[in-house]
Amino acid sequence: MKHEFELTVRSTDVDMIGHVNHAQYLVYMEWARVEWMRGLGLTLGELKRRQILPVIVNVKVDYLKELLYDEKAKVISEPLRKGNKSSVIRQRIQNGSGDVVCEAEITWVMMDAVHRKATSLPREMEDWFQAVTC
Repeated sequence: MKHEFELTVRSTDVDMIGHVNHAQYLVYMEWARVEWMRGLGLTLGELKRRQILPVIVNVKVDYLKELLYDEKAKVISEPLRKGNKSSVIRQRIQNGSGDVVCEAEITWVMMDAVHRKATSLPREMEDWFQAVTC
């Protein structure tokens, strides 16, 4: 099951070369992950209530094409694999023409906010990964 998030490149996202700064792609992906989690009911308030926090532990990113100011873009997120405490999702950013401009594998864990240790994924996220393997 894929999650799609659409955005428009803002003037503040563009570097002195005239295209989206490399670090901004990671911001777009984070924005998409937050919206995906919100769609699952895992708002910041709900995560705080459960005393869990998502923590990125590894990012592998490939930059393929540039994005320019005012371009439409879409971030597509999909689960790849799940371990006992960590999981990996693939995120791709497409331009308005549908070309993939950036793709990444994001490894993250859910951290117990009190004990500061990795903990199991919430049921809502487990269900997302389960839907892929069925």
